This record gives sequence, C-alpha cells and structure tokens, in this order.
Amino acid sequence: MPKMKSHRGAAKRFKVTGSGLVMHYPSAKVHKNVKKRGGRIRKLKQETVLSKAFQKNLREILPH
Repeated sequence: MPKMKSHRGAAKRFKVTGSGLVMHYPSAKVHKNVKKRGGRIRKLKQETVLSKAFQKNLREILPH
C-alpha cells in the first residue's frame, strides 16, 4: 500500500486539535483594514473553529 499523504496546501492553512476540531485563521484581515473596526480586526487575528460541514471534508485530506 502507498503512504497516505496530507494535502500540503490544507496542512499549511488548517490544524487539527487534540479533540479533533479543525482550526483556521479567518480571511479578510490582510488589506483594506482602514474601514474595519478595531474589534473586528482583533477578532480576525484569532483562530476559530471551522464549521462542521468543512471539518468533515478536511479530515479526509488531512489524515494525520
């Protein structure tokens, strides 16, 4: 059997916690920040849990 390999693009953007949740950094924080509230920018810096529908897909491409 060949080795199972992780999708390298997904491995750089998402991480799986010990309890099995998939975490990610939200989008929309890189540019056009002048018109965003300070609280919104602070919240975009934090990792958030991915929705359950996306978690199922990502567990298949991130087997390890």
